[in-house]
Amino acid sequence: MKIEFQWGKYMFRYVHTNIIAKDHQKLIDFYKDVFHCESIGERRNLSGEWLDKLTGIPNAHIVGEHLCLPGYDKDHPTLEIFSYDEMDTSYSKLNKCGIAHLAFEVDDVVKTLQHLLKKGGSQIGELVNAEYEDGKKAVFVYATDCEGNIIELQSWS
Repeated sequence: MKIEFQWGKYMFRYVHTNIIAKDHQKLIDFYKDVFHCESIGERRNLSGEWLDKLTGIPNAHIVGEHLCLPGYDKDHPTLEIFSYDEMDTSYSKLNKCGIAHLAFEVDDVVKTLQHLLKKGGSQIGELVNAEYEDGKKAVFVYATDCEGNIIELQSWS
């Protein structure tokens, strides 16, 4: 279902989250396998003056693909997984300012975590069971994908 919000005469709609990967194809394959993200046929091989101006990077060259997130329509929102020819490979931490992690709700956190680990991801901290004041229960764990990006796995009952 596509929902668009309007404010005055302007439309707002969340479109994608971008991940810059050391190896875009390896990371694309990881998200397709572990989280069932699907290709929407939007592969990119971008360069040119417009991209240099947009990114502020001289001679920028980007390759990658958009993957539809599970549980949504077949075109948006997406994970946009790209690689630049030249990249800054410093890593972020869970408690840094800015975007810290992607969260996926799954049926079975333990099984998903095991599959994620087999595919090259890693676990951060411990798997926890939480109970909220309203009676809802959840299972949570933080992990990383095969390139170190932080992911939260969660299951609710």
